Amino acid sequence: MVAQKFVVDLNKPLVFQVGHLGEDYDEWVHQPIISKEGPRFFQSGFLELFTRTAWWVIPIVWVPVASWFISNSAKAGLPSHHISLLVFLGIFVWTLAEYTLHRFLFHVQTKTYWANTFHYLLHGCHHKHPMDSFRLVFPPAAASILALPIWNLVKLMCTRSTAPAVFGGILLGYVMYDCTHYYLHHGQPKSELPKGLKKYHLNHHYRLQNYGFGITSPLWDKVFGTVPPPQTKGMPNVDKLQ
Repeated sequence: MVAQKFVVDLNKPLVFQVGHLGEDYDEWVHQPIISKEGPRFFQSGFLELFTRTAWWVIPIVWVPVASWFISNSAKAGLPSHHISLLVFLGIFVWTLAEYTLHRFLFHVQTKTYWANTFHYLLHGCHHKHPMDSFRLVFPPAAASILALPIWNLVKLMCTRSTAPAVFGGILLGYVMYDCTHYYLHHGQPKSELPKGLKKYHLNHHYRLQNYGFGITSPLWDKVFGTVPPPQTKGMPNVDKLQ
């Protein structure tokens, strides 16, 4: 007797359903529902509140935090031109972190109940509902959890005076990433550079999810060979989705 496949009821809270998909989860989560109406995650209104974040919360929360870290390097006596270089280094480091997290954590394949559930909360929900504007940027609490090990790594690799400026740059890079990511989904760019970035990202969502992991830049996709191949017959035309 063949076991009946689990069917997700989109009219009910999703988070505790998706784990039951098992090995079918990866296929299900990469069949996007293109609607600005976001799904309900939890039955609890209190928990639901923490799953929704407006894009403008990101710079309001993290720019002051980044500025505080950078100021600590200034208080340690570093000259301003050294601090500027360290901040730019941090932004550059973030571009690699952005690529690495997106490729190896956000797109890890899962099949157990709790792994599917965790992945859906982390990134799967964005691929299933890519136009949900309140589930597009990272809630500050979740971002803090990811930021802590990065800060510890920076402290390990830098001196006491340089670490805050580098980490501040990483945080500024993150802010640029999340705001850019939001714009690529909901903005209507007119100039060539942002139009190209938007098309590049839509390729990742609607054509080839295992390519195009860079959001703010395709640099690391070029380095590691994950630039999406040219569009071929039978693939979705992402130009129509812009």
